[in-house]
Amino acid sequence: MATLQEWVQGARPRTLPAAIAPVAVGTGLAYAMRDANPGYALLALVVSLALQVGVNYANDYSDGIRGTDDVRVGPVRLVGQRLAQPGNVKLAAFLAFGVAGLAGLTLITLSNTPWLLLIGALAIIAAWKYTGGKNPYGYLGLGEVFVFIFFGLVAVLGTTYTQTKHLDGASWASACGVGAIACAVLVANNLRDIPGDTESGKRTLAVRLGDPATRVLYVVLVLASAACVVIAAQTYEWAYLGLIALLAAVVPVRTVVTGRKGRDLIPALAGTGMFLLAYGVLLGLGLYLTYRLA
Repeated sequence: MATLQEWVQGARPRTLPAAIAPVAVGTGLAYAMRDANPGYALLALVVSLALQVGVNYANDYSDGIRGTDDVRVGPVRLVGQRLAQPGNVKLAAFLAFGVAGLAGLTLITLSNTPWLLLIGALAIIAAWKYTGGKNPYGYLGLGEVFVFIFFGLVAVLGTTYTQTKHLDGASWASACGVGAIACAVLVANNLRDIPGDTESGKRTLAVRLGDPATRVLYVVLVLASAACVVIAAQTYEWAYLGLIALLAAVVPVRTVVTGRKGRDLIPALAGTGMFLLAYGVLLGLGLYLTYRLA
């Protein structure tokens, strides 16, 4: 029976920056547009965190029952390491999705944006279908596409729109920047797992591209996130603060480009998560300062 610490590790807390960063940026945009609502931002954060935890437990369950996690490096796998019953991990995933759904419904009701119900439902379905169901898209090399859409575009723009009821070009650029780094987190993870995924038949984008091209993709995503800051700063000049986050990318980029493999790539995964958090906080702060210093 899994301990509380193992359940916490199974939730993969190092991935939570992927949930915090888009809300920080989306709320910063709302302040820059002078329509921020801290209460709505808090609800958006609950939705984002709950979805991230839910997808982590869902992946643990689905990969575990398929045997994909039988030989893996990295964080605790509750099902793959026989630490918890698969049904309990599945239940934990759906409880997290339930929290996300309840918070999302509250946010949609208060902000009077009923059409976002469809987006929210699609987000939960996408979270489950990443590795769950008969044809999980994570096994088909489409994981990065959905991460970009839901942890970049939807998370940032949804946070902003529920507060402002409109979007601008800087909003889209900022959302793309967050999405690029969220994809980089997944790319680092899948780069590490290429040998095991190849053996188990999990055809991630990293498996399809191969090791060298995956490392190039990682660097391109980091550079793309910087370009997005420059674009956003054309509208809100304090957004340039987001470029300071590139300092947090130095170590993970160096880890990836120097050809490290297996467990030696774990620091790159953790470092990319911290880069995403720094990017979200600094870009969000820059957008907020645009409002405060205007």
